Amino acid sequence: MRLPAVLLLICSTLLATGAIAEVQPQDAMLSGYSYPYPVKQFDLQAQQQPLTMAYMDIPPAAGKKAQGTVLLLHGKNFSGAYWKDTIDALSSAGYRLIVPDQIGFGKSSKPLNFQYSFHALADTTRALLDQLDADKVTVAGHSMGGMLATRFTLMYPERVEKLVMINPIGLEDYKRYVPYLPLDKSITREEAQTPDAVKRYMTRAYFDGKWRPSYNPLVDIQGGWTIGPDAKTIAVVDALTTDMIFTQPVVYEFPDLKAPTLLIIGTRDRTAIGRDRAPQALKDKLGRYDQLGKKTANAIPNGTLVELEGVGHVPQYEAFDRYMRAFLEFLQKS
Repeated sequence: MRLPAVLLLICSTLLATGAIAEVQPQDAMLSGYSYPYPVKQFDLQAQQQPLTMAYMDIPPAAGKKAQGTVLLLHGKNFSGAYWKDTIDALSSAGYRLIVPDQIGFGKSSKPLNFQYSFHALADTTRALLDQLDADKVTVAGHSMGGMLATRFTLMYPERVEKLVMINPIGLEDYKRYVPYLPLDKSITREEAQTPDAVKRYMTRAYFDGKWRPSYNPLVDIQGGWTIGPDAKTIAVVDALTTDMIFTQPVVYEFPDLKAPTLLIIGTRDRTAIGRDRAPQALKDKLGRYDQLGKKTANAIPNGTLVELEGVGHVPQYEAFDRYMRAFLEFLQKS
């Protein structure tokens, strides 16, 4: 059967613009998914069970003077793999990069009998740094990773030289404005996810409705899990970690941060956990990063704000050069 010429043209256009992307099923441990650098395994005991934490440890580029160590903490809908361009740039500038997948994410263990908390994730991250003899680090976190970076810095201030937060969530206390979603309902919602639904969310929430082919890797993992053999496990873990974000705010503790802190904020971002459940009058008032960035920088004693106008939730994909310029300038500032 031959497709009509118009339909062929439409399909070709969609493929060329990245509107259609083939997503492969992924198992819980992403065993068939390649990361940009070799992945190592850190075996540990936590909450009375053996766990495995996946991570990448990338040295400074050959011939570069060592400048220190940067710990990169991924967001909720991401893994260590999406830091590739950031790793390349910082390694070329002389930095060592330690890039873990948190427990429950990426290639790390996905325990169901586990109390997911930012304290617990910070503790396992600290154990990884001990294993790698990384005593002092600059901690950089994106999205949910910004909340974890904040918690890590508060728990282990002696380990943190500087703190970088890239469009972090948790700049407001969502539970003050949004009704709680019981875990059973949250799991049911996650079980209904599809690759197309994941991509639609990312397109709308991250990129202002404009998708580029270069964004396709962001869908590969999260979308692949929804059609993989462990989809039910992933749905439970996703629900548990969403509950962690919703019920464990860090916003009230920003004044306690002592480390020099950089906020890189794409001002178009409107990410807000549970916005769809908020009263209509509050929906447009949540996730206003053009306002939250300034408010947060003012709350942090040694905070610096760099705003990226017209950029959304993932600056490292949407506006890499501007994002990296701010990042490097802050790292190199004495």
